[in-house]
Amino acid sequence: MAEQEMEEEIWNPKTKLGRKVAKDQITDIVDALRDDRKIMEPELVDQLVDLDEEVVLIGGTPGKGGGKSRTVSKRTVRMHKSGARYNSKAMTILGDKNKVIGIGMGESEDTRAAIEDASRNAKLNLIEVQRGNGSWEDQGDTNTSIPFKVTGKSGSVEVELKPAPKGTGLAAGDGIQKMCELAGIEDIWATTRGSTRTRENVIKATFKALKKLNKFKRPESGD
Repeated sequence: MAEQEMEEEIWNPKTKLGRKVAKDQITDIVDALRDDRKIMEPELVDQLVDLDEEVVLIGGTPGKGGGKSRTVSKRTVRMHKSGARYNSKAMTILGDKNKVIGIGMGESEDTRAAIEDASRNAKLNLIEVQRGNGSWEDQGDTNTSIPFKVTGKSGSVEVELKPAPKGTGLAAGDGIQKMCELAGIEDIWATTRGSTRTRENVIKATFKALKKLNKFKRPESGD
């Protein structure tokens, strides 16, 4: 029985990029992201990098005495002839605290299944994170911040990320702080505009901003 379970866990790649990874022709997640072919198999990511996961509190239920208690999923109900059908929507952030980060949304009738779906989608939505020194005074290749200012927008929310000198820390709201931690960024200044209570849009806007850093990649130093 145990041998049968182990056989079921063996990954059989279905894409050319996946086969390259299986044959150890690609051994680094950044090299996979830079390949001409898009990552289509979450198992490919599992082979190359260990990722930490953060489930975003995008839902809410009425709290005692008013206010709202944050939950990991949004629940919706649709009325059908057969009765009410409930659906859960979840959002996760994945990152290696070094050079990659991804976000994903998932849906299912069950909250746990929605989170698993979101995690799977986040693996297919990874990006490389370009880091840099936040000030001319920072000596050496510390790369604790980002190389230049970027902005991202989702819905009514706009997020602006700016380089910060070493030792500044993450001068940002909770959602942006968590994304920066998972991306390996230690120092940053961040401002938000719009309906920032919508955590989903804050995360998406931050992700779009980080993605813009890849438009101007720094040349890699030679030997």
